[in-house]
Amino acid sequence: MLSADVVTAESTSLETNGTVKVPGNDSSIIVDPEKPEKPVNPGEVPSTKGDLRIDYVSSVEFGRVKIDAKKRSYKALAHQFLDDTEPRGSYIQITDQRTVSTGWSIQVKQNSQFTGDTEATSSELKGAVLSLDQAWANSLGNSLAPTVTRNTIAIQNFDTAYELATAKPNTGRGVWTIAFGASATNNNNQKNTLEPLIDDKGQAVMDSRVNKQAHSNSAIKLDIPEKVTIKPQKYKTKLTWILGDMP
Repeated sequence: MLSADVVTAESTSLETNGTVKVPGNDSSIIVDPEKPEKPVNPGEVPSTKGDLRIDYVSSVEFGRVKIDAKKRSYKALAHQFLDDTEPRGSYIQITDQRTVSTGWSIQVKQNSQFTGDTEATSSELKGAVLSLDQAWANSLGNSLAPTVTRNTIAIQNFDTAYELATAKPNTGRGVWTIAFGASATNNNNQKNTLEPLIDDKGQAVMDSRVNKQAHSNSAIKLDIPEKVTIKPQKYKTKLTWILGDMP
């Protein structure tokens, strides 16, 4: 016989489920890669959405260059801001605000070769190689840093992803910048790769977009074989930046 004395309806405690959802932000403030405590105005902001996202990517530009039969290595322009921030190396800003960070990786691929944009004289810079070097990570947070590929990344295969940085589980959390090159005034023990540009008359070459003196950045280069004919026109390509979570 089952005694009614074992019924526990008189218990003074009761367990129930409680949940609260804290929504993440859809975007982060864009920061200076050398001083991440400082917000900056980089202009147009290409970005993705989600708790793991790319907040910003610098464009890679080489500006106007001279056609030379022998000198075929061109340095990219340094990144310029619309505020009073000094020039910086081109950079990517990544945010990981997931509740459980399984890690992430950032890759880049060049979709095709540099090609002239004038239909009448359209030509391809066959054998030209875009290279990215002197990569480093920075953050204002206290999460462990992602592992950055320090070796030169020479993009020789198109539509192929090249790994730039990897964050293991529970690292790379919060807001991180990954820059290619740095200024002489950086406090991060990074090699200076920036140099102010001057013309043949010793005058400053101006960046008309920001009305400041342009700077080159030796961390990003374009090397063109001597045998390739370079025509006086604009050449362009497309880069795809791929941010993925680790399995």
